[in-house]
Amino acid sequence: MISTQTLLCFLGASAALTISPGPDNMFVIAQGIARGRRAAILVALGMCGGVSVHTTAAALGISALLYSSATAFALLKYAGAAYLLFLAWKAVKENGPLASGRAIEAERSWALFRRGFLMNVINPKVALFFLAFLPQFVSKTEGAIAGQMLLLGAIFMAQGVVVFSLIGYLSGGIGQALARNPTIARRMGLLTAAVLASLGLRLAFARQ
Repeated sequence: MISTQTLLCFLGASAALTISPGPDNMFVIAQGIARGRRAAILVALGMCGGVSVHTTAAALGISALLYSSATAFALLKYAGAAYLLFLAWKAVKENGPLASGRAIEAERSWALFRRGFLMNVINPKVALFFLAFLPQFVSKTEGAIAGQMLLLGAIFMAQGVVVFSLIGYLSGGIGQALARNPTIARRMGLLTAAVLASLGLRLAFARQ
């Protein structure tokens, strides 16, 4: 069993990494501003759900294939980039749900959750992050390595739910305030599209 001290260190490091500016935060903030609190939180939950996939892959050694195979890494990153660019295109097409008056409540919860889940799962950089991060907090003397990594992944996912949901809630509030300005509201979709496109291009040019 992992010691309490190690778990607390891991929790602190995980929270610091989650709070620090990065693509995941940008994604949640963009969803909150353009689509509201509910959408941002559901997307955030989906992203955290993707952590379970990466944790399991790291524990089973599957993520190591991405580290050793340039082809596998390239295929996954281009799939992720294509998905983000597709979402950017949809954002332009919709031109911002808040601006057009379409209720976010009408959008299925599963679709929003799936958006965050896929964005996380098909990003090979996230897979390699967990492959490098989790082993730093496991010990051969504390039991099965795979079990320790799964436990750490569950802790990372739990704190991620709290942090990203808070970010989504706050960004959703900002979006509601901005939506009161018709000029800004009409550009909500373009803002989201710009963020998604930048994330997609960043992933497309990412190196192993």
